[in-house]
Amino acid sequence: MIYLSDVRDWLKSVTNAEHYYIGKLDNKQDKSIGVYSLKQSGAPARAIGDESTYSTMCVSLLLHWNNNAKETEQAARKLFETLYSIKNVKINEHTIYIIELLTPEPIDVGTDDKGIYEQVIEVKFYYERM
Repeated sequence: MIYLSDVRDWLKSVTNAEHYYIGKLDNKQDKSIGVYSLKQSGAPARAIGDESTYSTMCVSLLLHWNNNAKETEQAARKLFETLYSIKNVKINEHTIYIIELLTPEPIDVGTDDKGIYEQVIEVKFYYERM
């Protein structure tokens, strides 16, 4: 099984953020990425017959960057392109079969109460069950 903390730790190897969080952005430091469970509806996918060889995990990545809209957008698009094109990914020893980006581009969610720009990337990981 893959946990939010595993995704957070993996992101450290593919991004240039200065701070990484799960659950809550403590102190909301600039150039941070928060990893959250993505709320989904519907029933879980289940294989018929033998056990399934893969599972999925949906996450929302919140980029809490700085007070410059252009730099925030550039950081979000860079991460988006990395997720789109990366190959040979393992997270917590699980092979990642597919990284599905759930929106056509990062989602601009405006600024927080201190004027720091934020963008969200929604991702679904298909990974090898162990």
